[in-house]
Amino acid sequence: MSNPVIKAEHLSKKFILSHETQERYTSLRDVLSRKAKGLLGNGKKPAGSIEEFKALDDVSFEIYQGDRVGIIGRNGAGKSTLLKVLSRITEPSSGSITIRGRVASLLEVGTGFHPELSGRENIFLNGAILGMSRTEIRKKFDEIVAFAEVEKFLDTPVKRYSSGMYVRLAFAVAAHLEPEILIVDEVLAVGDAQFQKKCLGKMEDVSKNEGRTVLFVSHNMGVISQLCKKAILLSKGRLIQTGETRKVIDNYVLNTQANSNSYEVKPGIDKNQKRIYFSRVSTLNTDGVACEDFQFDQNIVLDIGLVITQYDHAAKISFTLQNNNGDYLSTFVEDLSRFYNGKEEASFKIKVPSHVIAPNTYAFRLAIFLPHGTTYDLVEMICPIRIHDSGTDMAMFEGANYGSFFLNYEVLS
Repeated sequence: MSNPVIKAEHLSKKFILSHETQERYTSLRDVLSRKAKGLLGNGKKPAGSIEEFKALDDVSFEIYQGDRVGIIGRNGAGKSTLLKVLSRITEPSSGSITIRGRVASLLEVGTGFHPELSGRENIFLNGAILGMSRTEIRKKFDEIVAFAEVEKFLDTPVKRYSSGMYVRLAFAVAAHLEPEILIVDEVLAVGDAQFQKKCLGKMEDVSKNEGRTVLFVSHNMGVISQLCKKAILLSKGRLIQTGETRKVIDNYVLNTQANSNSYEVKPGIDKNQKRIYFSRVSTLNTDGVACEDFQFDQNIVLDIGLVITQYDHAAKISFTLQNNNGDYLSTFVEDLSRFYNGKEEASFKIKVPSHVIAPNTYAFRLAIFLPHGTTYDLVEMICPIRIHDSGTDMAMFEGANYGSFFLNYEVLS
């Protein structure tokens, strides 16, 4: 196997957080009260203290030429810090990183642009930073301008660009000036849907046809699964998993998102004074035991609690099965009246039949609404579950993506 173009070994990045108070006037009573609380210990950091925060903690991985790698994880997982270390924007606190090739980064709106310079001048400035000659930049100049669609504003200082124009030009420069490694954060979310699709196509093209390496951070699992063959999962600065994108996303949905296997609104919270809302949702097996792993031949039971402070006889409840990308796979709707018992709290169960949902990872979306009107409550991507193969005819293909449902088909002679 060839040498990796990126090799991280025991990479860590620490930041020092200081805890200061902003009081301009402190009375003797306040001082005595604070001292007493300090002696009793209230769990809070004392004013003026410092705390060490690990944004990255002993992260090691290898990436090879032509790889398209998605980096996923919750907010605060360390994704952006990792990209900044890879881009040489910040130095690691410990560990080492080896990069073979020229790196172009697009981490936030305006990265590498001088606001006082025009779009034209910034193209040449970025090319020079990447080590390209003026002749090389000129060869790519027309392609960059055409891709970014900013020809009309080419000689305008970029400080006058909208965020969308900024991103279009920044991505065009990063993708066309022939870097061996292209690093892109979620900044593309600023652009419109058509431009995002254009960027994804370009990243796929430079990887497949030109053999360049792409690292891409996004919270959109659909985009990650479409673009990337491999993925890296981070959580609280630590590397949880690397490998095939589908398997890494499954792990993320089931174990590391801000979703547990049950959804619950804490007692005493009025959910922003909503009149009707879900107080709890969980998945059970047919024995009534909380469960997130089901065999293909097992029924799934949704256990649901409602709070109804003001009943609406016209309200509906929808139940939707979602895949890892958040796509709707199947939806059914019931009248709220079917579950309303005249009391403020109601509970009921829904059975999802066995032998229908193909082995894969899923989640649920529930809504209380009026047709073509008010939405009383909406919860999405909750109660993630995994369906395991329990001896179907497709068991030999487990791990492949063969859809979400097994159809009751018939072979005709």
